[in-house]
Amino acid sequence: MEILLVEDDESIAEPLVAGLAREGFTVTWVATGAEALTREQPEFVLLDLGLPDADGAEVCRELRRRSEVPIIVVTARSDEIDRVVLLELGADDYVVKPFGVRELAARIRAVSRRTSGAARSEGATLRVGTLTVDRRTRKVSVDRRELELTPKEFDLLAFLAGDPGAVWPRQEILEAVWDTHWYGPTKTLDVHVASLRKKLGDPRWIETVRGVGFRLTDPG
Repeated sequence: MEILLVEDDESIAEPLVAGLAREGFTVTWVATGAEALTREQPEFVLLDLGLPDADGAEVCRELRRRSEVPIIVVTARSDEIDRVVLLELGADDYVVKPFGVRELAARIRAVSRRTSGAARSEGATLRVGTLTVDRRTRKVSVDRRELELTPKEFDLLAFLAGDPGAVWPRQEILEAVWDTHWYGPTKTLDVHVASLRKKLGDPRWIETVRGVGFRLTDPG
């Protein structure tokens, strides 16, 4: 797998390139956001937030706007809101410095399996009442009104729409939509559910099952 590493600190980047090479990855290292955005589309991106020429969150947003390339954000920030916002911008996962190369390699493989599995499942159109979720085109409409969703909002809605009426525990949703070994705040799920309810136009589409999780229902 070819990985684009976006990291301005040479003392971090060089051992990381060597360590990931030992894990079987091919790594291209760039030190700025501008360089990252001029590269041909890689198979995977490791993106540091603290770049010298750009806001890492904005680089993440632009990369996601251009493609569905898997992105893991590398951050020294531990506050929850940064991580929630980054996931909203389209990052697939994050690691907080300091971290081990083996841990990072495991995260890369987990995200790769999840995103490639999602790609293989594309092609099915899910319909629940007036809601249509097209996995091939990643388009969603309600009452023939097309919705503008973030990548994770789409993934969450497609997951729930795959078995309408079924109650999904919060942890199972996080593991299925975000990571098989989710370490982040569960608040992330609530943020995405609230945003989806607003965009769907009726909060009854996604029902909260107290003490368990959520389910998708047809409010019509």
